[in-house]
Amino acid sequence: MLRAAPTTELDALTLHAILRLRSEVFVVEQACAYLDPDGRDVEPGCVQVWCTDDDGAVIATARVLLDPDGRHRIGRVCTAPSARRQGIGETLMRAALERCGDGAVVIDAQSHLAAWYARLGFVATGHEFIEDDIPHTEMVRA
Repeated sequence: MLRAAPTTELDALTLHAILRLRSEVFVVEQACAYLDPDGRDVEPGCVQVWCTDDDGAVIATARVLLDPDGRHRIGRVCTAPSARRQGIGETLMRAALERCGDGAVVIDAQSHLAAWYARLGFVATGHEFIEDDIPHTEMVRA
């Protein structure tokens, strides 16, 4: 089931499940020691988008932010290993994009996923960088 809500409206158990999945994927699976709760989740207007399985477990998540320059940013996109290659990530991203309206949307894609994001209309800006030892590509959807 697909859901979305401002972070400030989430109950503690749902927020915990979202943060746990992000930690399982980014910190444990990808071996990136970093502070995932970076303060942006509680910014005004931050919306969490997530999918749950039939048992109610969070299996995919993303957050939608409004950057200071007025563009939307989608980040912290991840899917549980057991739920990958089932189209859930695309469903999640399309729902996140709906939250952004018609303006430009920015993502910092892990470079190995740039082609996947391109299928959703994102175009690489040419700005590539390394974050937590993982190559990333800035991409924009106009």
